[in-house]
Amino acid sequence: MTQTSQPSADRRQLAEIYGAQFDYVHRALVRLGARPRDVEDLAHDVFMVVYDKLSTFDASRPIKPWLYGICFRVVSNYRRKSNFWRESTTDREAMFGAPASQDETVEARERRELVQVGLDALDLKFRAVFVMHELEGLSIPEIAAGLSVSHNTLYSRLRLGRARFAEAVRRRVAASEGKAKRAPLVSAKAAGRTA
Repeated sequence: MTQTSQPSADRRQLAEIYGAQFDYVHRALVRLGARPRDVEDLAHDVFMVVYDKLSTFDASRPIKPWLYGICFRVVSNYRRKSNFWRESTTDREAMFGAPASQDETVEARERRELVQVGLDALDLKFRAVFVMHELEGLSIPEIAAGLSVSHNTLYSRLRLGRARFAEAVRRRVAASEGKAKRAPLVSAKAAGRTA
């Protein structure tokens, strides 16, 4: 291949990756804690890095861990540079990749909110491993390749991330149950006054 045809080949390959993986990158950015209003710009940044690094990508390996590693670094830089304040992501479509249906139950919405509470409790390095393994279904060796981190470090982060996630969810459930227990007492008192 000549030097003049290389950029054209790279652009074609980028267009293929972009078309096939845009939704995955978008979802990864949201799950890593990017604010919904910034996701489009961050996705652009990810694909600019992809274009710059195409020559280093080993096509015999899965692309998703590689892309996730890029997403991780882009979000990490974004949080560091933008004086990042955590915001709760409630955009169901951005977080879970599918629009909410009218038939969606309150229970399903509450489960998604609990997942978000758990994710928000995790620092980025724990969140990345947790999301890649638990939500994206990637193996530790795949994650290690994408993030350039040792297996043992990732297993440790996953274990700690699971514990922190579970603790945050447990606290939210306990707080919700406490509110639910107090609410009927108020209703009972109010009902007693009207009777």
